[in-house]
Amino acid sequence: MANPAYPLNSENLLIDTDAARAAAKSYSEAYQHNEPYPHICIDNFLPPDILENVLSDLSSLPAAESSFARAQENRKTSYLPERLPSYTKNLFYALNSRPFLLFLEDLTGIEGLIPDPFFFGAGIHEVANGGHLDIHADFNLHSKMKLERRINVLIYLNKDWREEWGGSFEIWDKEMKGKVKGFVPLFNRMVAFSTTSESFHGNPTVVAQPDDRSRFSIALYYYTATWDDTRKSHSTLFKPRPNTKDKRDYAEQRRELLKEVTPPMLFRKIIGPLSRMGF
Repeated sequence: MANPAYPLNSENLLIDTDAARAAAKSYSEAYQHNEPYPHICIDNFLPPDILENVLSDLSSLPAAESSFARAQENRKTSYLPERLPSYTKNLFYALNSRPFLLFLEDLTGIEGLIPDPFFFGAGIHEVANGGHLDIHADFNLHSKMKLERRINVLIYLNKDWREEWGGSFEIWDKEMKGKVKGFVPLFNRMVAFSTTSESFHGNPTVVAQPDDRSRFSIALYYYTATWDDTRKSHSTLFKPRPNTKDKRDYAEQRRELLKEVTPPMLFRKIIGPLSRMGF
């Protein structure tokens, strides 16, 4: 088998910084010039036994931190790394460490990347049979750290997954006229991309695995200290695909209207509970 793209030591989950940076060199040009926004898909990303250990850990999952059951994201569940078994938890820490940040900086050309120690929205993601995540652009501001979201990294955990089972990751053009690329969520496949308010992506095709297996992935997000008060923050922006039954999401429009007519202190107090209710 070919050497993994990112040769992390499977026992201690460490890597030499120079080796991490060297691993990015053969992919950086493709990443930075891909359309409609910078992205890359890399197979055989980690030593396979690392993800075998993760799968073993996932045989017994804790209670989920969040789950979604609505038109735009259904049967999608997220598990925080800190509540997972030690090996998987330490893998998340390794992917938030300096060597991996330098790998991402050399890959993307974005300097000053900052990991999220709170794993806000990140972790192990599960989409159960019958679930999906519609095309969207992600939230752009880390509300706790006041940082700009810049990079998403997704590592898939699904052995022998077939395209006809749904759940493929899709990249759409900025005008939402059509799909540009699609990637089956295969075991040890990594997809990374730059996040903006127009980096539309998702896995909108409903998961339909014949043995009722869920679609699993590792998700991490990275930031820069480039946010300022001239920017306008937003939550997830869902976009219906043309000529489909995708439902338009009016939650963001309602939040913006509420923000316009509510004093800032009161808005901050009420927006959390309203968001949890789908407002």
